[in-house]
Amino acid sequence: QVQLVESGGGLVQPGGSLRLSCAASGFTFSSYPMSWYRQAPGKERELVAAISTPGGRTNYADSVKGRFTISRDYAKNTVYLQMNSLKPEDTAVYYCNVKRYSYDYWGQGTQVTVSS
Repeated sequence: QVQLVESGGGLVQPGGSLRLSCAASGFTFSSYPMSWYRQAPGKERELVAAISTPGGRTNYADSVKGRFTISRDYAKNTVYLQMNSLKPEDTAVYYCNVKRYSYDYWGQGTQVTVSS
């Protein structure tokens, strides 16, 4: 079955960096676009970044452009989110996502807290 396991979250000061990882299994990783979403308390889940396949074309939410980078490693079946210049408003639970046959699969999420 499809499994998405996120890791790499934590507490970081404003201006700091984190790299999130999402290990994928149970499907042909190379065949599907992958995405990162986030959900802050009291807010709806929002798309942060997505990466296509093949070719690795990326797109980002306006709020993270120039600060976040999504990438994927086909050998490790893993998608990453490098987050730089973090701001308090980036605080949220971050989720990995894959859509297969019109069904959304989610990981358990990893908490990112940006605070001094």
